[in-house]
Amino acid sequence: MTFNPTLRLLIGAGLLAAAQLASAADNCCLPTTTDFPKVGGNLGNQNYSSLAKINKANVRQLGAAWMTSLEGGAKAGNAQSTAVAVNGVLFIETAQGRVHAVDGKTGVVKWSYNPGRGGQTRRGVAVGDGKVYTLTTGNYVIALDQATGKVVWEKQYQGYGNIAKVAVVYHDKMIYVGTSDGDRGAGLAINATNGDLVWHFFGAAAPGTIGGDTWEGNSYLEGGATPWIHPAIDPELNTLYWTFGNARAGSSQNGSTRGGQNLFANSIVAMDAKTGAYKWHFQSIHHDIWDMDNVMAPVLADIRVGGQNKKAVVYGSKTGMYYILDRSNGQPLLGIDEKPVPVDPRQKSWPTQPWPRGGSFVPTCPTTEGPARAVPNFKTGCLYAAHWDEPILSFPGQGGGADWNHQSFSHTTKWMYTGVGYVGSAHSLTEASNGLRPLGTGMSGGIVAVDPSTNQVVWKKDLPWSVAHGNGILTTASNLLFIGQPDGNLLGLDALNGRELWRFQTGASINASPITYEIDGEQYMAVFAGGSGLPFSDAPRGDYLWAFKVGGKVPPLPAPVPPSTRRQITAAAVEGTVVNNTVVLNRSYSNGNVGAVELDTTNAMAPQHLRVPQGTTVTFLNPATNTKNHCATQFFEGLFNAGPLAPGQSFSYTFTQKGEYFYNDCTSPRATGKVVVY
Repeated sequence: MTFNPTLRLLIGAGLLAAAQLASAADNCCLPTTTDFPKVGGNLGNQNYSSLAKINKANVRQLGAAWMTSLEGGAKAGNAQSTAVAVNGVLFIETAQGRVHAVDGKTGVVKWSYNPGRGGQTRRGVAVGDGKVYTLTTGNYVIALDQATGKVVWEKQYQGYGNIAKVAVVYHDKMIYVGTSDGDRGAGLAINATNGDLVWHFFGAAAPGTIGGDTWEGNSYLEGGATPWIHPAIDPELNTLYWTFGNARAGSSQNGSTRGGQNLFANSIVAMDAKTGAYKWHFQSIHHDIWDMDNVMAPVLADIRVGGQNKKAVVYGSKTGMYYILDRSNGQPLLGIDEKPVPVDPRQKSWPTQPWPRGGSFVPTCPTTEGPARAVPNFKTGCLYAAHWDEPILSFPGQGGGADWNHQSFSHTTKWMYTGVGYVGSAHSLTEASNGLRPLGTGMSGGIVAVDPSTNQVVWKKDLPWSVAHGNGILTTASNLLFIGQPDGNLLGLDALNGRELWRFQTGASINASPITYEIDGEQYMAVFAGGSGLPFSDAPRGDYLWAFKVGGKVPPLPAPVPPSTRRQITAAAVEGTVVNNTVVLNRSYSNGNVGAVELDTTNAMAPQHLRVPQGTTVTFLNPATNTKNHCATQFFEGLFNAGPLAPGQSFSYTFTQKGEYFYNDCTSPRATGKVVVY
């Protein structure tokens, strides 16, 4: 019998596909194929697929194959969960606290699991060893039977921080679970079979351990440094890469009680995947006083630098800069320079900060025009400006740069892709936790492609929305790029230049990554549209799991009310006739009553939200009982700059055009109000 060479090729291709399928879940840097087995795609978090049946020739015929409303139409909570696809089934968590297994071809829910502990921000399950792994409130980790959703084991882990939010990672009979939003948090490695804790690694190093001498006194006990995003793993090097969050010790704005570099806050740490033993670290912000932790899911990529093949880990986000390191030893592949920065001795500031060669992909100082423009009256400074008790507005802020959205490395272009936010922050001791995004400030964004072999920007595309909070990017072998927006639109772009090729209205804000998979030879792309409150508190919510294919016929949902592109004032509107069309500067307002005390708080305009008909004259009054001069500076339209007004003085302006007009105070710029003209 002769063997058909064509059949040999087909069998060989099938074996290769099967090998790639198995390897994508077990290898850092092979692209996904039929499945999308984990959040991030592969262990290197590349968010890239070798599937190419959806391509530039047919992307305009891409339509919805199905949509499933997972929680009966619920429109609440923070839905940040990315689905995973394994053997034709999608597994996803919702903001309501449940886990669903959904047929990837039909959208039919195969099973659902409700732990009964209420809602929680979620970012994704792990699948492996025949189980689905999820988290719940109360610091529980739960393993479910992959086929039925029945509980296999459930365990509570106390004393390691808040087990919440973070996507779970499975590899080689272990699961890796992060913690968030606490005084001190650890990354946990857990036996996937029975839930036993194998090892843990605290982000704020204790005395007597590596990094323990970088915290003043016992400040490490409240040091924060939580690993609130999922790690990457290189099995070949037996190395796990985890990023740790900002330093706290009371407030991320106040470094006065925690002298030192504060390791491993604001750092990527490489550790033994089996034992948790420390291998190396790189700290991108020393002694952080800005909440500028670069906590992204690290991306592992094999790149060429200076004509040589290099095993890289690409790390970085909020600062708008990539820190590109050799993942075997942590050494910079392109050079990173320690440069002097402004200091304030009261803050125990660190005198230098790392600056990667190649620069940033967003501005590092506020501007007078464009997406990085600053609201008026604040003192401004560039990245790493020192601050104390007076707010200093710098750029990017903790909500700018790229924050925690899932980024992509394309095997076809060899470029990194990230969504960004153009959002500044004002830092001072008066700000709670992580700084002030000034009211009225713009919150636009864009997409950036960066060549990691040079750390140079290849192209940028501006968007009307910040896409830095969970708006992950998927790239494919057909040089397509997919990303969701806060207005509900899912975009398909040309990965070579950012040109828009396709869009679809999903009905709710998208704060998750699109994924792609194949069933019965047909390629699908899926995304969860649920919505989240950062940075847009008014982002439209939903519970919609969508899947798309070429020729899909399910129509889009009606466009929801989009979020404001500016940091909003949420105070209820007060009709002008109620207050004689008058705003009292730097006073509170409640139930028709103007406060008796002069204030510098953000809501210190009485009323803060005034609503008047077109053609109304509004008076801005600095009451005689105030002690300071105050202003009403309108921005960004520049209609008026009333002041400084001495106590007892006033200014009037007639609003002739409909719109929403923000203004703030020159003496205390935190105090901001708006007039809505209808």
